[in-house]
Amino acid sequence: MTATPPDAADDQATQVFVDHRELLFAVVYNMLGSVTDTEDVLQEVWLSWSPRRHRTADAQPIDNARAYLVRIAMNQALARRAAISRRQETYVGSWLPEPILTPGPDGDDPSETAVRTESFSMAVLVVLETLSPLERAVFVLHEVFGYPHTEIADILDRSPAAVRQLAHRARGHVQARRPRHQTDLTVRAEVTKRFADAALGGDLPALLEILAPDVTLWTDGGGKGPAVSLRPVHGPNKVARVFGLVAAGLTPGELDLRYRYVNGDPSALLFSGDCPIGAVVLDLTPDGTLIQGIYSVTNPDKLRGLAPHPEPPSADL
Repeated sequence: MTATPPDAADDQATQVFVDHRELLFAVVYNMLGSVTDTEDVLQEVWLSWSPRRHRTADAQPIDNARAYLVRIAMNQALARRAAISRRQETYVGSWLPEPILTPGPDGDDPSETAVRTESFSMAVLVVLETLSPLERAVFVLHEVFGYPHTEIADILDRSPAAVRQLAHRARGHVQARRPRHQTDLTVRAEVTKRFADAALGGDLPALLEILAPDVTLWTDGGGKGPAVSLRPVHGPNKVARVFGLVAAGLTPGELDLRYRYVNGDPSALLFSGDCPIGAVVLDLTPDGTLIQGIYSVTNPDKLRGLAPHPEPPSADL
């Protein structure tokens, strides 16, 4: 048997990896909640993959490239989770997932950096942080990508029975903290705009009208960006006071407010010129009328992917 020519092997390896890159990004991002760490993992996946495609006559063929790549990606992500957990122990303030731009419901892509792939909402990603790494891996593979437990067992090198147990624990944990409901996107977009108008305009009565009695505000500045509190703020009155102080410190015309879809949710992004300085994602009550969670990311390291490349100054939800 003739060895595969090196150039042809390189081209084939590259194309197979490119064909699966979006899937791999989604798998790893949902595991890590960090674009930077996800890109690092994908680089490791490529390094593990490319030598295998420089085939010789006695090389073992890879019959299922997708399964092979996902297995490498998931195991690299599991190793990276340990490092992320160590970083979180010394992180300044609340840690929130890194927001990613996603297409709106009409399929429009408002930015070249938008990731056209499946991803959990910000609220669900926050809940996933409370799972063990293996529970999270099983939940991601099964709930997002529909992998059966038998295939997950092969990917994670666990028995199907162990995977089913992990899946049961993870699903119960997530549903207890994040009951499944899907508010109409149009309603969510409207509430997002009402919130932004009231919060940035300092209209506290209007803000209080849309805050749930158990509303919680999380702000992630990472010690590098503005964060109104290093700890979660609970209750409508305290949350409203926080945004009252924020509005009082703003200069008219200082910020540019843009509405985009982040992790599938209608969101408000704040820019200073072309520099993103904040992303606010809301979590609504099941009926969609009130805000029960506010996730504010101002850590500049987590906002790089929101910068325009270039784009129109505004895009409606």
